[in-house]
Amino acid sequence: MIKFLDLKAINDSFEPHLSQAVKRVLDSGWYLIGNEVKAFEEEYAAYIGTKHCISVANGLDALRLILKAYIELGEMQEGDEIIVPATTFIASHLAITDNRLKPVLVEPEITTYNIDPFRIEELITDKTKGIMIVHLYGQNAMHPEIQKLVDKYNLKLIEDNAQAAGAFYKEKLLRTGAIGDAAGHSFYPGKNLGCLGDGGAVTTNDDALASIIRALANYGTNKKYINDYKGLNSRLDEIQAAILRTKLPRLDNDNQRRCSIAQYYCENIINPDITLPAANSLPSAPGSSHVWHLFVIRHPHRDKLQQYLTQNDIQTLMHYPIPPHKQLAYKEWNDLSFPITEKIHREVLSLPISPVMSDMEVKKVADIINNMN
Repeated sequence: MIKFLDLKAINDSFEPHLSQAVKRVLDSGWYLIGNEVKAFEEEYAAYIGTKHCISVANGLDALRLILKAYIELGEMQEGDEIIVPATTFIASHLAITDNRLKPVLVEPEITTYNIDPFRIEELITDKTKGIMIVHLYGQNAMHPEIQKLVDKYNLKLIEDNAQAAGAFYKEKLLRTGAIGDAAGHSFYPGKNLGCLGDGGAVTTNDDALASIIRALANYGTNKKYINDYKGLNSRLDEIQAAILRTKLPRLDNDNQRRCSIAQYYCENIINPDITLPAANSLPSAPGSSHVWHLFVIRHPHRDKLQQYLTQNDIQTLMHYPIPPHKQLAYKEWNDLSFPITEKIHREVLSLPISPVMSDMEVKKVADIINNMN
């Protein structure tokens, strides 16, 4: 069986250093808001290229806290609108509605699956306060048109960088996570940089925003028992920070291995019924900025393809079978129509891709897909 993502093999590849990191924390006797968290925040901020990194409990909290902090700063208020892609994991939308803000959904580009920058301006109103871009599947979503709109309408630019740790924008001048006013990151175990549980972070260059987010994530306090805000309990623990510190130095090399696998798939999967990622997503494309968290293909009979691959011992997943606007959680949106989004969600299938896949496994995936009638 070729696993979709062999987390045990990935973590085993970091031994004995992972075990040593855990023991280091256990021996310290300090498990929250300690030296490992402080060091990881400094190291990850330096990696992304921002002044601040505030670690939190998960990626959803990272986005929730960014918006909550803007409300505390008076930059946003209940009922304000945030532009967001219709095609994304539901967490992007949950962060907005949890703060009593209004998501304004925008169709994606059918080739990249990221927000279509040329569909945004027609949806901007006097209630629009921000644009949340999602670097979906690991591909940079930023575009000069988006920056133009941010500047023209004085909007906040928020990045959902949960799937794109290490990606770049503009010929490697900026990493995703350092492009906008603030960015949310996820360290869920399956991410390119994953811990051994839930974890997340916010990166920003805004001193005031960083200070409020740090307080909000710790019960609304900057000083113990002095609560300035109605905050949350959203903290990364010392063990997860130590794990992430161990994995971070290898992230770029691991991402490059993902790029090599993606290159092979794109050059060797020749089944005419398969829609591969766009040519501008390829690692060899000038200025490409994709870290291939997921390798997503489309097929008009996706379920049949998945069944065929399962029968041939290849594990695949759907990211995501039901778009957020068709979920019961957002039943008020269920009558909305986003045909591009709906087509994508009907057809997408994610193939195995990870730094520990062998060349033989990658070749087998391509060959079996090509042999499907």
